Amino acid sequence: MRILLAPMEGVVDHLMRDMLTRVGGFDLCVTEFVRVVDQKLPHKTFYKLCPELHNGSVTPSGVPVRVQLLGQHPEWLAENAQTAVELGSPGVDLNFGCPAKTVNKSKGGAVLLKETETLYNIVKAVRDAVPADQPVTAKIRLGFEDKSLAIENAIAITEAGADQLVVHARTKTEGYKPPAYWDWIAKIRAHTNIPLVANGEIWHAEDALRCQAQSGCTDLMLGRGALA
Repeated sequence: MRILLAPMEGVVDHLMRDMLTRVGGFDLCVTEFVRVVDQKLPHKTFYKLCPELHNGSVTPSGVPVRVQLLGQHPEWLAENAQTAVELGSPGVDLNFGCPAKTVNKSKGGAVLLKETETLYNIVKAVRDAVPADQPVTAKIRLGFEDKSLAIENAIAITEAGADQLVVHARTKTEGYKPPAYWDWIAKIRAHTNIPLVANGEIWHAEDALRCQAQSGCTDLMLGRGALA
């Protein structure tokens, strides 16, 4: 079992990562997203959101920190993924789950769950750009307004070469309202052969056990539950 610390914009910065990983129990942290539009970003942008890159991309207590990218253009995401890995990030994570209105209006985050082909193209471009020994991971929700593309999107991300997929078990429209539909992760598992990580509405140890039972996932990602 692995426990991952979720990337929460404006909340889980390097100071919070340091504090939570000192408490213990986390196997990997993912940064707040690095917003990629139409350019190769300077090194200072990566260091600002992930100062752990100066320290082998681990927190002071030694937990690995992976850079997360958000954007819509495969070629620019690929370019910046290369930079992240060159600076020391242990692989790259791709954000297809952010529900923020400002992000979605500029065609980033969860809105891309409406475009299965775009998801494939982004993951494929990044996978091709990053060395084979560095993982390319992604995080999705079950959909934007509904769950009709959940399985199709997961298959596309798998076929594009992702090494792991975190599934927040709600749609963008459902936001953070309980419940989380962990059983949908089990449906996705039946159609993909890459490791899945369950996320959403895990507040207590009992929740974690129920999530594992319903999703079929051993690994979990904690966000608000970790802070609480």
